[in-house]
Amino acid sequence: MLRLLVTACALNVLLVAPLWWRFGTLSPLIAWEAWVIASAMLLLPPGPWRRWVGIGVVSALALATAANLGEAATYTAFGRPLNLYLDVPLVRSIYHLLVGNVGQLAAIFLMLLGGMLLLGLLWLMLRLLLPARPPKRRGGVVVTASVLLVGSLGMSILEANHHRLVPHAALPMVTTSRFQWAQILDTHRARQAFSEQLEASPLAAQALPGLAGRNVLLTFIESYGVSALDDPRYNRTLLLTLEDLKRRLSNRGLHVVSGLVESPIRGGQSWLAHATTLSGRWIDNQLWYRLMLESGHSTMIDDFHATGQRTLSVMPAITLAWPEGQAYGFDQIAAAKDIPYAGPPLNWVTMPDQFTLDYTQRELLGDEPVFAQLALISSHAPWTPVLPVLENWSLVGDGSIYAPWENAGDPPEVIWRDLERIRDHYAWSVDYAVSVTGRWAARVADEQTLLIVLGDHQPAPLITGDDASAAVPVHIISGDPALLAPFKQRGFVEGMLPPLARPQDAPRMSQLRHWLQQDFGPSALSPRTTP
Repeated sequence: MLRLLVTACALNVLLVAPLWWRFGTLSPLIAWEAWVIASAMLLLPPGPWRRWVGIGVVSALALATAANLGEAATYTAFGRPLNLYLDVPLVRSIYHLLVGNVGQLAAIFLMLLGGMLLLGLLWLMLRLLLPARPPKRRGGVVVTASVLLVGSLGMSILEANHHRLVPHAALPMVTTSRFQWAQILDTHRARQAFSEQLEASPLAAQALPGLAGRNVLLTFIESYGVSALDDPRYNRTLLLTLEDLKRRLSNRGLHVVSGLVESPIRGGQSWLAHATTLSGRWIDNQLWYRLMLESGHSTMIDDFHATGQRTLSVMPAITLAWPEGQAYGFDQIAAAKDIPYAGPPLNWVTMPDQFTLDYTQRELLGDEPVFAQLALISSHAPWTPVLPVLENWSLVGDGSIYAPWENAGDPPEVIWRDLERIRDHYAWSVDYAVSVTGRWAARVADEQTLLIVLGDHQPAPLITGDDASAAVPVHIISGDPALLAPFKQRGFVEGMLPPLARPQDAPRMSQLRHWLQQDFGPSALSPRTTP
């Protein structure tokens, strides 16, 4: 009797604990499958086939537990459910993120530790379900197990048909299996539809004569979401920074308009936001990303090749081979290994944004017109250390000036024990990234420049909350006010602060390419007006 209760309770905790993490509450408390499995295994007569049943049950438990843990992780990191059809490749990205934050040895240790803990739990479940010495099948135990089996099975059937008689009860294995199977079918159909759409309605490359001879600088700021501006936990400093940047730009004879667009992702996978912007397609998962690149779909890079610009991608976060860059067709790619940075890496961040921007201006832009995509990373988690902005840009040099900050402040494992400290560091890091980008704009922009600064995505729900909009700010900067007129006609407002009243109504990020084609392409009435 005691073994039956211990086994059922252990299985119950294994199944509901990931849900506690996912929902942040100790509910549900009962997983009916645990009680069905524990009582049914006790009633099965000993024999080899019973062992195989036990191994099959534990395998199913392993899959369900891994899926529910993955579900909790993807909601925490990206604000969305796990999709097994799409998310398995993210395991590699998780490893590289750990390497950047805690080092390779620690990352390997943590992943091995997690795997060993899961295997240890499953081994314990197997021992409980298949003890070395089967318990004696006394009449009272058989009767208790039979009653428990019938009762829990009946409750499971009712729960599966949406009739809950016991509060705080659930079917984690059944619910997860149903949900993931439905997602697999839906995603497979969506994959076919997306592939057909790419073939049937391609978005053709188009020259943009309204931007011929200009520098067009598309600059992404990591984790710069609308919450940084409309959430009082973060905006107190940043709103002052935006006001200061507006003044600095005005003093240099530069004009700025700002708006919002909806990002396809939250919390991470910045390359999907980049792909959405460059392609003009809504790319919200890794499969769509791969299909888009493999299809040879045109992008902004093709548009600007047709316009006559040299194309450049500055990607300080890229530390491994990046075949996607070749697939995009950039004339030049400056990844981390291509940028002669002499300073220290700062946890995940390979080099500070101010260095990246200064090096780009000094060494990469040149005299010929260029289209450049820059992906800044100082505001990437874990948001430590937070650097000061160097007022004298000549001090940036080769980056060795950043050596004192290599071990400055508390390490990530200390900061991430305190939610409020995490939020403070997020706000400071985004403020740094926005501040240096705005000051760089005052240095690099002129009448022959169109500078588009935008966030790639909102940070994780840990920072924004579960119901936050997916919108990100966009700032359009130029010394030629006529280049900003089309954006004003699309709802952008003058200044660095975008309209924040209804961020949920923001147009999709994929619209940016369409706007450039419509407002600066050959079909426009003039390079400076919207047709």
